[in-house]
Amino acid sequence: MSDNTTQVLPAPEPRPSAPSRRRRPLRLLLAIGIPVIVVAVLLVVADVAVRAYAEQRVSNEIEKNLPADIRGQVTTHIGGFSVLQQYVAGSFQRVELDAPRLVVKGAPVSAKLVATGVPADFSKPIADATGTLSISEKSLNSLVQIPGATGDITLNDGTIGYDGTLNLLGLPVDYTVTATPKAAGDHVLVQPEKASLKTGAGNVNLNKLLEALTSQGPFPVCTAQYLPDGVQVEDIAVTPGRATVRFTASDFVLDEKFLNSKGSCS
Repeated sequence: MSDNTTQVLPAPEPRPSAPSRRRRPLRLLLAIGIPVIVVAVLLVVADVAVRAYAEQRVSNEIEKNLPADIRGQVTTHIGGFSVLQQYVAGSFQRVELDAPRLVVKGAPVSAKLVATGVPADFSKPIADATGTLSISEKSLNSLVQIPGATGDITLNDGTIGYDGTLNLLGLPVDYTVTATPKAAGDHVLVQPEKASLKTGAGNVNLNKLLEALTSQGPFPVCTAQYLPDGVQVEDIAVTPGRATVRFTASDFVLDEKFLNSKGSCS
């Protein structure tokens, strides 16, 4: 008699699943990427902190070294991607100085300077700088005197006006002249264009008056005496009630000696 008993075999034990091959690169990427990101964030934070410190330091140094007759706050902005990288390289690509409310001998003016090739060591010379000085008609009259002018300077659309007195054909003539200013390095050249009589001497020929005013050509107004030594006036733009002067300088150290110096005209 045969044995028909059915034998029940035990179920095979499940094999441990192999770790996914896809997870290994991900873990490796995270292991490398997270520290890199952390370092990058720390560098950015450090760069921001160093930039803020350097900008404040420059502002403080300039304000401290301003001449006694000039006062006001100076805001500094250092351009370029990384201040740390620029510092290690030894110079800053671009530095902007903004002083919108300077007071010069009691007269308010607005000034801005953009310098390039600024050494990290401030005792070394700056390569080049371009600046603008904006001044109102009232401030201009308190700071600048046109030779031979009597009364105030007026600022018009592209021209300036002033009063003067001239001895013409033996007669003292009071006149008002309209002139065009032109930048010329350490001077501003004033070219009379129109003239009119103020009072009296009605029989004076206006053509003769203008000819007498222009016979010597445009007359120079020395601007170097108002600016640090070596600064050159490149352009002057006149609008009603305000003048904007563009100036340049090169190879200079922005320190107390420079800021307190004054140029001269030959």
